[in-house]
Amino acid sequence: MTPQPVVCTYDLTHRYTDGRLALDGVTFRLLPGECVALVGPNGAGKTTLFLRLCGVLAGRPGQASVCGLDPSDPVQRKKLPAVVGVVFQDPDDQLFSPSVLEDVCFGPLNLGYAADEAKARAVDALAAVGLSPEAGERAPFQLSGGDKRRAALAGVLAMRPQVLLLDEPTAFLDPRGRRDLIELVRRLPGTKLIASHDLDLALEVCTRVLVLDGGKLVADGPAAELLADKTLMEEHGLEVPWRLRPR
Repeated sequence: MTPQPVVCTYDLTHRYTDGRLALDGVTFRLLPGECVALVGPNGAGKTTLFLRLCGVLAGRPGQASVCGLDPSDPVQRKKLPAVVGVVFQDPDDQLFSPSVLEDVCFGPLNLGYAADEAKARAVDALAAVGLSPEAGERAPFQLSGGDKRRAALAGVLAMRPQVLLLDEPTAFLDPRGRRDLIELVRRLPGTKLIASHDLDLALEVCTRVLVLDGGKLVADGPAAELLADKTLMEEHGLEVPWRLRPR
């Protein structure tokens, strides 16, 4: 039997109050355990899509479902933090506590876990992203850019979501930090949707690609096939990854 999808959108449309149409009839499904890239030029609607899926932006009922929850329903939206985690492009948007450990504890505590359980989850999450207990005692601003990304990711993993939304996870990382991040993403459990301009990353860790442009889903298919399509890439402000270019 085909497994039930964990993320669904149905003609998902979003218009901002200034009249700008950011998403226009987007429909797709993600199955359990899939790792899917969301690619497209700046302004394509990738971040808006993430904000709709996690319930930050309000929308019409029936247009999206995450682990069976409709983000547009106020009652169901309150349950979303337990099943979907978002790691934004700038980790400074997520790190705000006096220490990294306190930051990572914040999510489990807000889910209602006792302090001991929240700390145990935080310690496990920090270890999972390769941060030492010593790093957990530091202030977030003392971390390198790569370690800030790890800490932000740990804060989401401590909540043990079924779905991860990663927004430009390799942005501003040096080559070593990028390689480490790619290996980390490969090991992460659950269903992953990764918005990125790093198409080599998409090729390395994702089996499927969604191409978004002008708020429309213009392509959905196997990563190697779509990313090698020079015409498709150029029509939507993208480039074929180096590994797929003719020699």
